[in-house]
Amino acid sequence: MRECYCIIGPTACGKTDFAINLAEKAPLEVINMDSALVYRSMDIGTAKPSGKILSKIPHHLISIIDASETYSVGNFVKDANILIEEISSRGNMPILVGGTHLYLKAIRDGLADLPPADQDIRKKLDKEAKKIGWPQLHKLLGKIDPVAASNISRNDSQRIQRALEVFFISGEPISSLHKKKGNIDRPKINSIAILPESKDWLTQRITKRLDIMIDDGLVDEVNSFRSRPDMHSNFPSMRSVGYRQFWSYLDGNLSFDEAKNKIIIASRQLAKRQMTSLRSDNKMKKIVLRDLQEKLNLIDSLSKEINRKLIL
Repeated sequence: MRECYCIIGPTACGKTDFAINLAEKAPLEVINMDSALVYRSMDIGTAKPSGKILSKIPHHLISIIDASETYSVGNFVKDANILIEEISSRGNMPILVGGTHLYLKAIRDGLADLPPADQDIRKKLDKEAKKIGWPQLHKLLGKIDPVAASNISRNDSQRIQRALEVFFISGEPISSLHKKKGNIDRPKINSIAILPESKDWLTQRITKRLDIMIDDGLVDEVNSFRSRPDMHSNFPSMRSVGYRQFWSYLDGNLSFDEAKNKIIIASRQLAKRQMTSLRSDNKMKKIVLRDLQEKLNLIDSLSKEINRKLIL
């Protein structure tokens, strides 16, 4: 059976640093499991690992598509499965690292056979959302597919759009299609969720990280996309936290301080959704790292476990 590890957690919880520290003690190759890191040139706002780290520790599925393109959960499952095979054949341990719980569940539990994207339907939904707002479309989804709606935030435009799109194409609720998963050979995934010690602790990390991103040139990075004639703010890439708010600032719809505050609020809301989802998943080990020594102890025990498995 193919086997890999997974480090998952809410935004700004320190999972990337944890995985890097672990990779210094065991022969690992990182498979990115964050939906925003796949886009090229979105470096600052997605907190991508530095070039120094990428040259030292093998990373995969980072900066693989243009920000004008889309990358689906189906793409991830296909690419990650291939990479798990390749990394294992080299005698290294694959490790999934990121905060996109949907990606983990898809590769671990199976993926439904969903219809491909329909750009005409998406354009109609975007047009309707501009008129009435995504919360109203979420209410529509609640009537069509209450199961899916209960698991999607009323402001999560990307997932609302996809759920409605699937229904309009297939005539079936996306929640029903998710139950029809094929029996394919799926990898064994040893998952560890890193959870914050408190909301205040995580908010402090989110705020500090944003200040660093701003100093590193996040606004200029957003403006570089805004200046492209082929880009607009409704692309999935530009809906990412930080990009959406500073795009609005550059359009003159928000002051700088308003945009910054909205980013912090959106990051906290994202973290809350991620933690709710992770806590309901009984197929992973959940860890709260309260101090540096706890972190070092866990890294030490995990590295020994991984090295032992690679020898056998």
